[in-house]
Amino acid sequence: MLAAEPVFLGEDLLAWLLLALGGALAVGNALALVRPPRETRRGELARAPVARSVVMAVVGLVAAIWALASLTG
Repeated sequence: MLAAEPVFLGEDLLAWLLLALGGALAVGNALALVRPPRETRRGELARAPVARSVVMAVVGLVAAIWALASLTG
C-alpha cells in the first residue's frame, strides 16, 4: 500500500481557511465603517452601506469564532 501523504496544515485546512476568510470579512467591513475613504472616485459611494456592512461583519465574526472553536475543540 501507498503511504499517506501529509496534508498541508494538517487535517484542519478547512478550519484554517474559514478562520482567515471570516476574519478578513469581519475586519474589512468594520474598517469600511470606521474609516471611509478620504476621496471618492466617480461612481463610488462616499460611505459603505451601514446595514450591509454590519451584517457582513457579524457573519465574518461568527465564521471566525466557529473556526476557532473547531480548531481548539
